Order: sequence, then C-alpha cells, then structure tokens
Amino acid sequence: MAKVPAAAVAAGGLLGGYGIARWTGKRPLGGVALAAAGSVAAYEWNRQAGARAATGLTVAYVAAFAGSHPLAKKLGAWPAVFTVAGGVAAASWAVTRRSAR
Repeated sequence: MAKVPAAAVAAGGLLGGYGIARWTGKRPLGGVALAAAGSVAAYEWNRQAGARAATGLTVAYVAAFAGSHPLAKKLGAWPAVFTVAGGVAAASWAVTRRSAR
C-alpha cells in the first residue's frame, strides 16, 4: 500500500476542512476533517522527524488555519486556503525531507 506524504495530508486537511464546512454549511463538520487530517499528519511528522519537528509543524498547521481567516479578507476564501495549504505543505516537505536522508 502506497503511503500518502504528510505534506499532502496536511494540505488536504486545510482544503478539505474548508470545503466540507462551506459545502455542507456545518462548520463543526469541517473542523472534524481539519482535526483528523492534522492528527494523521502530526503522527507522520513525529515518526519521520521527531517530536520537536512534529510540534513545530502542528503549530504551523493551526496557525495556517487561523491565518487563513484574515488573509481571506484580502485574497478571497479559496485563494487564502490554497495559500496557507501550500505553505504548510512546503514546510512539511522541507522538514521531513531533511530527516529522511
């Protein structure tokens, strides 16, 4: 079974969480998706790069979620979510890439 990179899980959690909340009209449901993907990503970050890296990337994930809200006022909702998802994915890739060597 192929593994999905933690970077993709984290970015997918931000995108999917927002999409679910928007399309269902139920923000808590989007929060469940966001939290589930964040938990899976955090597990993988810890496994691949250690607790310190996992903590930092989890903080970045939560900050990206929070930061997408004011950013949406400037860029629009979807562009803001894509921007923060890309940032978290890039950070995840950079941190886990170094530890995979």
